[in-house]
Amino acid sequence: MTQKAETLDIVLRDLEAAVPQIQAAAIVSVEGLPIASILPSNVDETMIAAMTAAMLSLGERAAAELDKGELEQVYVKGKDGYIIVMGAGANAVLTLSATKDVKLGLIFLEMERAAKKIAKLV
Repeated sequence: MTQKAETLDIVLRDLEAAVPQIQAAAIVSVEGLPIASILPSNVDETMIAAMTAAMLSLGERAAAELDKGELEQVYVKGKDGYIIVMGAGANAVLTLSATKDVKLGLIFLEMERAAKKIAKLV
């Protein structure tokens, strides 16, 4: 594993440690390719990467079309929790899955911190 890959893994692990309700997290390219992840073994990393890029792209287009300014994040709320997607610089996207009892303010803050670190590395 390269130094950059190890550092990205550390960023994800630190994010997971800061917010215990995080169940999975991944860094993907804006093209939808996996870069780094901490996902359960039954989750397809490539599928998550592709869906993340699609969510970000659609969110950006919707925000532009409806004059909402630059996209900050996309989140999906399901009965059992959240999926949150946030840009991490020009080349990467941070996505995660969290339980329904996560504090959204905390998760957005920690994701922004992680996204800034990722943006410097990717």
